[in-house]
Amino acid sequence: MGGTFMNTRKADVVIIGGGLGGTLAAWTLANRGLKVIMTEETDWIGGQLTSQAVPPDEHPWIEQIGCTAAYRAFRNQIRSYYAALVKPELLQDRDAYDNTFNPGNGWVSRLCHEPNVAHDLLQAWLCPHVEEGRLHILYHTVPLEAHSQGDAVQDITVLNRITGEKTVLTGKYYVDATECGDVLPLAGVEYIVGAESQQLTGEPHALPEADPTDLQAFTVVMSLEKLDARAAERNEPIAKPASYDWWRSFHHEGSPYPLLSWWDTKPNATHELRKFICLPDGIDPLPLWTYRRTVDASQFRDGHYEGDLSLINWPQNDYSIASPVEMSYEERDAIVEEAKQLSLSLLYWLQTEAPREDGGVGYPEFQLYRPSVGTDDGLAKSAYIRESRRIQALYTITEYDVSKELRKGLGLGIRRYEDSVGVGHYSMDLHTTTKTGRSCYIPTLPYEIPLGSLIPKRVTNVLPACKNIGTTQLTNGCYRLHPTEWNIGESVGHLIAYSIEQEIIPRKVYEDKHHLSAYQAELDGAGVQRSWPFDGTEIA
Repeated sequence: MGGTFMNTRKADVVIIGGGLGGTLAAWTLANRGLKVIMTEETDWIGGQLTSQAVPPDEHPWIEQIGCTAAYRAFRNQIRSYYAALVKPELLQDRDAYDNTFNPGNGWVSRLCHEPNVAHDLLQAWLCPHVEEGRLHILYHTVPLEAHSQGDAVQDITVLNRITGEKTVLTGKYYVDATECGDVLPLAGVEYIVGAESQQLTGEPHALPEADPTDLQAFTVVMSLEKLDARAAERNEPIAKPASYDWWRSFHHEGSPYPLLSWWDTKPNATHELRKFICLPDGIDPLPLWTYRRTVDASQFRDGHYEGDLSLINWPQNDYSIASPVEMSYEERDAIVEEAKQLSLSLLYWLQTEAPREDGGVGYPEFQLYRPSVGTDDGLAKSAYIRESRRIQALYTITEYDVSKELRKGLGLGIRRYEDSVGVGHYSMDLHTTTKTGRSCYIPTLPYEIPLGSLIPKRVTNVLPACKNIGTTQLTNGCYRLHPTEWNIGESVGHLIAYSIEQEIIPRKVYEDKHHLSAYQAELDGAGVQRSWPFDGTEIA
């Protein structure tokens, strides 16, 4: 330590990163009576659901099956919150409301809602544990270094980026729940980043040669409000962003249209184009305003919302010039600022130049809406980073585990794992990458989460809790979504609690059928669904 005094804190478990997986790991561990320290880079826990302002991407079965009991309880609480605000006629059939109400009527999810509402609910879940001393949260805090002895981490030093204070955190177990997998290199956990090669993974859609610098685009989401016609007449566009002219002329390779347009290249076919529109409802072309709309004002009592609200996470503000994953914190700050400029450039284009469906130009009715995201500028507190460093795990999930085309072509259904610790479903969704510019959207069958994908191949007391599990770049595209990350966090929390109680390491749970069965029984008792009640062969 160079003779410099630093604060030291000790807990049973240290969680670095307060995203969705980290938050659920902390909640699970505290529920089981363990003492937990969790860090968070912003002042909001919850990650992609809250500070990154991404409404939950969910699968078609979510209202009945396919998530943990805790995730379902959270969804129910979201609907209960909005029940006090909606028009009375929507509550006449309360069962229908409880099972189908979508605050924004957005088409990305059956429950498009505001990030601040999700944050407040998650805080309420953690609050009793904080008050009773089982959980301590360090905000504005990032990892700096880790010390190991053999295959185990001994401590992690963290930095408060506001005060400059450093703290040494010690625990029996450490969880990497950061958005970029920042603990992995510090702790010496073997990992992979970027695109794997076909030779390594055997995946048909992998690159012929590996490229660790070819990562997916990331996005700084912004929150917009749609004003009525009278207010729109008085609304002034934002100041022209400094980099607007550059972004206005930027093209993706293969597209004759600039990024700031209603055109985009199709996933899986970088030289074919697709067109979007903005406001009208319908499915062809796809309307972007309703894509991630979080408030459909027509459903709510007069005066509560002045207009519709939508979170803007569109192809037009995907930042694909570079990835922040392998950067220093200072370099990340700079590149995130560039991504903010892209999002603001999109807004300026929308307000002043975007072609309208009625033949006009510009949407003066759009303005930044700050309350939903809890910031002064209407931009999310944190960037939505789709791809992280990924552990080299005891088991790596590949395209052959999930691809509908590959599995059905082999006469197979859902990939079943003896060591399953959860379920999920989403297509393999790869956004435009930084080097090759490729993208894909590959249909999948519903999947299970194998325990082996949560355990590093060597280090014994560090576990991942989000998009840094043992996937490939391709399968990360379906395992990174909200219900799956939530499930991963819960299952990792139970795994650590079981390992501490049994005085064994997580790898022993994976290798020993007795321990595996006992651990899975605990998951079952906690309401963690571990398998699908159908085999997937019937899915068209």
